Amino acid sequence: METINYDKFKWKICCDLKVIALLFGLQQGFTKYCCFVCDWDSRAQPLHYSRKDWPARKSLELGIMNVENQTLVESSKILLPSMHLKLGLMKNFLKAMNQEEAAFACLRVMFPRLSEAKLKEGTFIGPQIRDIIKEEYFDKLVQNDEKAAWDSFKFVVKGFLGS
Repeated sequence: METINYDKFKWKICCDLKVIALLFGLQQGFTKYCCFVCDWDSRAQPLHYSRKDWPARKSLELGIMNVENQTLVESSKILLPSMHLKLGLMKNFLKAMNQEEAAFACLRVMFPRLSEAKLKEGTFIGPQIRDIIKEEYFDKLVQNDEKAAWDSFKFVVKGFLGS
């Protein structure tokens, strides 16, 4: 940070989550508290798709909740890349989706070369997500709460994240 004169320019930084963790002094690798925003517990598997109210991280104190180094940048200077947001939202949508429904079967037909494991985990790339959004048949197959979530996802992608 000294080499690029960060203290002088105070740039905003757009980077992925691993680099953010590095800039905030968080322990690298598989850690229990890896989120720089909240106290999300990465080892509480049963709560990952049901609990929605993880408490905000109060501080980044050395030695507490996987903080091992001094923070290098202010949190207000970090920008999350829109592609990571889109991929994460898509992954969460598909993991919460009923895999026995016709909409999920439609995805199997749309992407026959995608492994079952990647499909169940929601591991898609940008062009595949765009294809799903364009597919009107998939849109008709999604029902009830999933339909509301899907419409919200499309709205966020088109109106905020862009292509």
